[in-house]
Amino acid sequence: MTRLLKILLLVPCLLLAAERAGAQAQLSGQMPSLAPMLSQVTPAVVNISVLQRDPSENNPLLRDPFFRRFFNIPDSQSQPQQSAGSGVIIDAARGLVITNNHVIRDAQQIIVTLKDRRHLKATLVGTDPGTDIALLRVPPENLTAIRQGDSDQLSVGDYVVAIGNPFGIGQTVTSGIVSALGRSGLGLEGYEDFIQTDASINPGNSGGALVNLRGELIGINTAILGPTGGNVGIGFAVPIVMARTVVDQLMRFGEVRRGKLGVSTEDLTPDSAKQLGITQTEGAVVVAVERGAPADKAGLRVKDVVTAAGGRPVRSSGDFRNRIGLTPVGEEIDITVLREGRTQRLRARIAEPFAATNIPGEAVPQLAGARVASIEPGMPMYGQVEGAIVTAMDPNSPAYRNGLRPGDIIYGVNQRRVRTANELVVLLRQAQTPLRLSLLRGEYRVTLTIR
Repeated sequence: MTRLLKILLLVPCLLLAAERAGAQAQLSGQMPSLAPMLSQVTPAVVNISVLQRDPSENNPLLRDPFFRRFFNIPDSQSQPQQSAGSGVIIDAARGLVITNNHVIRDAQQIIVTLKDRRHLKATLVGTDPGTDIALLRVPPENLTAIRQGDSDQLSVGDYVVAIGNPFGIGQTVTSGIVSALGRSGLGLEGYEDFIQTDASINPGNSGGALVNLRGELIGINTAILGPTGGNVGIGFAVPIVMARTVVDQLMRFGEVRRGKLGVSTEDLTPDSAKQLGITQTEGAVVVAVERGAPADKAGLRVKDVVTAAGGRPVRSSGDFRNRIGLTPVGEEIDITVLREGRTQRLRARIAEPFAATNIPGEAVPQLAGARVASIEPGMPMYGQVEGAIVTAMDPNSPAYRNGLRPGDIIYGVNQRRVRTANELVVLLRQAQTPLRLSLLRGEYRVTLTIR
């Protein structure tokens, strides 16, 4: 009997066996289900209730007793406001919960509710508005943590599950696929490298878990894109690789300490690859290197194509920017470049950004707690960029809590150009809230929303 004939005779037997197995599974009530995986994961996903400051508390006029009496504004008008979001327990032994910064922003009190309905008072470890990540701590009493996966290994088309508390109705599970990777340029956060998914993410899902079919955390649900604020199949999550780096810095420093490399890059395109004579399809092309900066000292050159940083692939200029932005000041990072067709490995030490604290500045009423100045001759950025530099910040101010920092250069307000401190003051007087500030932080562009 030939081998082909044996195979042909075997096929009907296999089909019959599969049909019998399917019939037996139906008779026994067994159906394909995510329930076994979810039973292990959902106890790690929590609801977060926040008592926030009333917006009037940030208005100096409404805090003035004379003003309130003159306009007959009752003292009881200012009431805390409650909001709801989601979070994920990432370390049961230490009681660490990760969520979105916008979920707990301006919080007076944070309550974490577990799946078993226990209510735990949380303390804030730290936040990073640039990636919209916040870290909380709760009493480590009989908690369940989620296993963390590797978001760098995701592919478009992978099945994912989103878990959260949409609209405050209770824990909810939705499923879908990875629609795209490395989404950026959306203006949602300062450091964007989103996982896009069609798994339903609605208001209240923010801070919840995006998991793969093994029940591993691969993203933190963050935002949706839709005309009505509801789900239309375009949701975004912060990759767990990025979130984990932020958490590490929040645990060490209470904040993310971003430094300076001193290099400008752009995406590698088919045209630029052809000009450089390479077949590489992904990477960041170096277009400028600041003299004396860490990039210069490490040996980076114009026309180098960065293909990896920190041991992970670099797909685009934004990808490289995120890698550098999440490397703490003073630490070294390995950078792999393609130069004239050859691979070279360099090592750079991230430096402190320019310190603006010794520059006198003027107070800005609309950015309470901030002082700004125009960029004058003698400053490192003079002649390179126009804007208003933040010279000082009150750590207890709303602007600071929303992510504004000394050294930031404000070059736009609500998409209107700013070239000097005086222009900034004039535009802020005319602008409506919330304020969307366009910043230059080091060599990176960041968008902050100030409410």
